[in-house]
Amino acid sequence: MRRNAILFGTALLLALGIGFAQEKDTKDKAQAPEAAPPPASADDAGKKNPVKATPEGLAEAKRLYGYHCAMCHGKDGDGKGELAVSMDLKLNDWRDPSTIEKMTDGQLFYIITNGRGKMVGGEGDRTKEQTRWNLVNLVRSFGKKSGT
Repeated sequence: MRRNAILFGTALLLALGIGFAQEKDTKDKAQAPEAAPPPASADDAGKKNPVKATPEGLAEAKRLYGYHCAMCHGKDGDGKGELAVSMDLKLNDWRDPSTIEKMTDGQLFYIITNGRGKMVGGEGDRTKEQTRWNLVNLVRSFGKKSGT
């Protein structure tokens, strides 16, 4: 009788343990980050930058870039920010114009807005459209600097 009670108790604990493990696994899957957004559509890629590069606009973009982007993309766009290095990410060096010359302003805007790869979220929900276009201008400016 005592042996049956021990067996029953063990089976009950096992069943409860399995149930809790499955419930935790389900919760973890529900909280997993969403997949990266799909590539820019032809309409998005075809957008032209309506914002001219100005010293004021570039200064605003540089300030925001310093807060949100430089940790991965590097202070000067070299793709070697502290977080990128620690996560072993291989990011483009925007100082080399060939890394983005085939990308349209619309594609850059789409990536800045929506994110790409491990860059989750993007700036779409936290910055004005004009600011994001200024960020496109800033990214383009990294490759125009001489002496790199």
